[in-house]
Amino acid sequence: MDLANALESALTWFGDFMWGTPLLILLMGGGIFFFFSSKFVQFKYLGHAINVLRGKFDDPDEKGQINHYEALSTQLASTVGMGNISGVAVAIIMGGPGAIFWMWVSAFFGMATKYFTCSLAIMYRGTDSAGELQGGPMYVIREGLSKKWHWLAVVFSLAGMIGVLPIFQANQLTQVIHDVMLVPNGIGEGYTDFGFFMVKTSDMVTGIVLTILVSFVIFGGIKRIGTVAGKLVPLMIILYFVTVIYILIMHIGKVPGLLSLIVVDAFTGKAVMGGAIGAVIITGARRAAFSNEAGIGTAPMAHGAAKTNEPIREGLVAMLGPAIDTLIVCTLTAMAILITDVWKESGSNGVTLTVEAFELAIPGYGGYILTLCATIFAVTSLFSLSYYGEKCFSYLFGAEKKKYYNYFYVSSIILGSVASLSSIIGLIDGLYATMAFPTMISALLLSPKVKKAAKKYFRELRIYNSVRQ
Repeated sequence: MDLANALESALTWFGDFMWGTPLLILLMGGGIFFFFSSKFVQFKYLGHAINVLRGKFDDPDEKGQINHYEALSTQLASTVGMGNISGVAVAIIMGGPGAIFWMWVSAFFGMATKYFTCSLAIMYRGTDSAGELQGGPMYVIREGLSKKWHWLAVVFSLAGMIGVLPIFQANQLTQVIHDVMLVPNGIGEGYTDFGFFMVKTSDMVTGIVLTILVSFVIFGGIKRIGTVAGKLVPLMIILYFVTVIYILIMHIGKVPGLLSLIVVDAFTGKAVMGGAIGAVIITGARRAAFSNEAGIGTAPMAHGAAKTNEPIREGLVAMLGPAIDTLIVCTLTAMAILITDVWKESGSNGVTLTVEAFELAIPGYGGYILTLCATIFAVTSLFSLSYYGEKCFSYLFGAEKKKYYNYFYVSSIILGSVASLSSIIGLIDGLYATMAFPTMISALLLSPKVKKAAKKYFRELRIYNSVRQ
């Protein structure tokens, strides 16, 4: 147990260290720069982005592997996951209600960040060792910058291989199944002794079942992932949305006060020990980055596979991600937790806290509804994250060896199912931070290219619209 505690402390320190002031300045400062440099495209061309998503500009003969909708669905399958159910609870416990406000702020800037990074993912696509067209920060760095920057592509790929492992999703899905399905029925308290450590037998079994389920999909490649994600993502968002709206309607009188609490606490930090406003901001930024991944570099890998030759068009589709993920889904989770007051009265954290909120709001059924949502959220995340890690591995070691990464990936599901939550958060946070540096640096250096392409694209769009009229 001493070794386990030491490892947990080391990983927690790693996550806290990497999310220091330099990264916060890079992500938030870069997001602000992109926000104003984009000339507010996320507001001006929102309707056009939705039309692109609907397939009005699809051309099956253009280069790529999946369409715009499947690219966004793949991105959302990895972002609209346990980070929305569990990560929001972690944010409230660590940073108070005010952390949600800074998640909102990060999301607005994140929309602009994704617009730039995903436009670049199409603009600077490259071929892997098998000759297949690929996109992502490592290819942006290789194709768009000089050789002296190539080390950033290596750093991104190394961190990405481990950072996208499904250990957080597996851990929290296992926890919700344990809390809702097993414990109330007197199951799941047995342990298996491996000598150096002991694990809950039920958690290990859940991990094995998840491993088998995920294997069936991810070994089919990005086309199968995109197809499955395209069918499951809308279903999970609608189900979750309807459930939380019902909870809010049942407590409608509390909603204005809670919105006020989120804003006030964001600038006072009263819910954080010592009133540390900086801690609230950092917590909000960390959880927003984990939730919507803006600036981290995973989304450009999904959008880099889209069937399009127009970089700006894909950037517009990508910017919808943080709006759906953080501004809608995360806010719904936060309101459900805050409106039931479980964050004040419970000593729980992560998905367990969210389960308690749903069960209190909808007695007898809330926990089961959340379990269903969490299962879909987590499983779709497991599908998409494998694609990101596979691309990082292929970049470093060759596409012909990518199957070996998938074996490593699915085996980590079992590890995630039995590990401690704090260890996993520390490891993933630290590696996400490591991925963010190459992604943001390359995007900032190449941002003039996006601005130039955008000027041309929107000029041609105005001509196209005027001719149609």
